[in-house]
Amino acid sequence: MAAVSPLAPTRFPALAPIAGVRLAAFACGIRYTGRYDLMLVELAPGSAVAGVFTRSLTAGAPVVWCRECLAGGTVRAIVANSGNSNTFTGRAGKELVEATAEAAARLLECDPRQVFISSTGVIGEPPPADRIVGALPQLVPVLSPDGWEVAARAILTTDTFPKGATATAAIDGVEVRLNGFAKGSGMIAPDMATMLAYVFTDAALPPAVLQPLLVASTDRSFNCMTVDGDTSTSDTVLLCATGQAPHRAVASPADRRLRDFRRALDAVMIDLAQQIVRDGEGAQKFVTIEVTGAATARAARRIGLTIGNSPLVKTALSAGDPNWGRVVMAVGRAGEKADSDRLSIAIGGVPITAGGGPVPGYDETPVAEHMKGREIKIAVDVGIGRGKATVWTCDLTHGYIDINASYRS
Repeated sequence: MAAVSPLAPTRFPALAPIAGVRLAAFACGIRYTGRYDLMLVELAPGSAVAGVFTRSLTAGAPVVWCRECLAGGTVRAIVANSGNSNTFTGRAGKELVEATAEAAARLLECDPRQVFISSTGVIGEPPPADRIVGALPQLVPVLSPDGWEVAARAILTTDTFPKGATATAAIDGVEVRLNGFAKGSGMIAPDMATMLAYVFTDAALPPAVLQPLLVASTDRSFNCMTVDGDTSTSDTVLLCATGQAPHRAVASPADRRLRDFRRALDAVMIDLAQQIVRDGEGAQKFVTIEVTGAATARAARRIGLTIGNSPLVKTALSAGDPNWGRVVMAVGRAGEKADSDRLSIAIGGVPITAGGGPVPGYDETPVAEHMKGREIKIAVDVGIGRGKATVWTCDLTHGYIDINASYRS
């Protein structure tokens, strides 16, 4: 594994147990030796599940399986491996998913359709079925309510650190907890999620409530980040509720009693999304792009993502070059309405453009100084309406090329 990103948190957060959730990890040697590469999560019977998946038209067999299982609304287990993504693997890939689900179901005494499967890694190479199915009986005895970090480590590929987040909320005065972990470093662009992420809560929420909550929160988090503009074939976000918290039933996602839960869910999802960007392949700078004045919020996000995906902008960020003309270019390329005479750009809080040109007396010295740092802020107002959005991205360095040129070796 490469050196830990300089943008990484100091440590994996302390995730307290959640009633009805146990986790474990195992080293199968799928692609690398001496590191966890298989994860099992067991959930209490009757746990509800929501999911959002990649829109890629070449989605892997595990994604296809999960989409089908989601209709059942309940989950008893999640099995995920790293190393090989089980995408574009034909009949063998489908058979591996089914065999994994059936093996886990026998061990946990549940329906195979309550076992959700994920795989991440190299495309076109099926994971070794015998190693995965053979490891499951060894994972069950070591399932633990404290196994959060080992599970998070088991799904890493080019990531340099495991990503976790936690929050608490109140429903009817009853405290509920949310824990989540994710993986992602490259092949990251907002087309649902572009990574694997799993969030768990002890709240008693049915699938019909969980699903719209997850979709909305994904839109505010994972769909607002980008590393390189490429969407994975394996992207999966699952939200699981064990129903162990003793609050009154909730029947609608619009219920006012969920206000604090929505806040906590957003906090966990945004935290994980930002950690993925901080671990962007070769990244040295974390960049926040705030777009205002757009026709709609969706238009603002599209403008922000166009800026964040621009190789010219990203290389300027890497070099610490305050070349704001590249931001102007990206705004124009986004395909959304923008008023050139009202377009304003600021970097690090320093106004750069206004009234269709540079601010009179503009001095780029403080902007250049800001761009030398690890945390960069770009603000753009396109002068059209009230739409706004915040997007997170990173710089583009030679490290990205180094990592991806040797990815399969």
